[in-house]
Amino acid sequence: MVQRFILNEVSYFGPGARKELPEVIARLGKKKALIVTDKDLVRFGVAAKVTEVLDAASIPYEIFSDVKPNPTVSNVNAGLAAFKASNADVLIAIGGGSSIDTCKAVGIIANNPEFADVVSLEGCAPTKNKSVPIVALPTTAGTAAETTINYVIIDEVKKKKMVCVDPNDIPAVAIIDAELMYSLPKGLTAATGMDALTHAIEGYITRGAWEMSDMFEIEAVRMIARYLPVAVEQPTNPEGRNGMAVAQYIAGMAFSNVGLGLVHGMAHPMGSLFDIPHGVANALLLPTIMEFNIPAAGEKYRAIAEAMGVCTKDMNADEAAKAAVDAVRDLAVKVGIPQHLGDLGITEKDIPALAEQALADVCTPGNPRDVSYDDIVALYTKVL
Repeated sequence: MVQRFILNEVSYFGPGARKELPEVIARLGKKKALIVTDKDLVRFGVAAKVTEVLDAASIPYEIFSDVKPNPTVSNVNAGLAAFKASNADVLIAIGGGSSIDTCKAVGIIANNPEFADVVSLEGCAPTKNKSVPIVALPTTAGTAAETTINYVIIDEVKKKKMVCVDPNDIPAVAIIDAELMYSLPKGLTAATGMDALTHAIEGYITRGAWEMSDMFEIEAVRMIARYLPVAVEQPTNPEGRNGMAVAQYIAGMAFSNVGLGLVHGMAHPMGSLFDIPHGVANALLLPTIMEFNIPAAGEKYRAIAEAMGVCTKDMNADEAAKAAVDAVRDLAVKVGIPQHLGDLGITEKDIPALAEQALADVCTPGNPRDVSYDDIVALYTKVL
């Protein structure tokens, strides 16, 4: 069997790494940037930490800051219009998954105009050309969008999240600068961190997992268990923030290449139908779906438990699997993740619509255990 592994051309890591940006743009041979970000990052001065570097190097840029928390087709079209009007030749994404995902869609369509209808990008679109070069600077430690070949856009007409998978969309350069994450609120730090843990665990047990992806994912689990509580409780702690920044990138390197599973399949409709933050949805669902998957992936749960800091030496396989689930649930509770759908405004009558979208989601087939519509309804009901 042939395996494929796609990574960024170049990545930079460490507090202050944004200072490499002028050299990066020069190496790419580009002259002007369009920055894709959101209004809060502009308002709170996070984007300025990057634009100051561009100003000092006399690199011209314009800013598109209308990115929404769950970006839509309309959002992408507005970003594309801004890129065309700017005459820029490089894109700089500053933000979490929303900004980077919007940037990916803009960059792909700009160089593949036959996909100008954004909904045509859903799934594995057969684009021919690489995206306009993207330099991605994440401001959250969760989505790993800066190193994946995936992006998610909401189709407002169908009210669903479109998962787009395209090797041509991966950012040319990722700059992982933990200093851009210091002002991230406690709740968002927790939610994005649990998103990263979901990536690591689902990427570890997904049907497509293999030795190389396993190596990355289990290390990401270990690092997140260690650094997420520090990042949540001590937001300006360099060790905690940088540890999480690196951990989520490692998780992204692997899951981007091997896929995810039912947690993401069930979380996506929670975002498209109820605008629930993706990390919160993942974190709430993860322990329950891990329990569901024990019959198909339980042999890997001992390693997950050990990576979470649990000694499983005297445990049998069932006990080790339960310990892994309990460790994940305990971490979610510790960092303040809601534990019931009802806490998020979802009721029993909403479950059929959620389950229908979840069953059709592109991530669901990667789940290690076969799942039916009735299974999904039962799982949503269990966490209601």
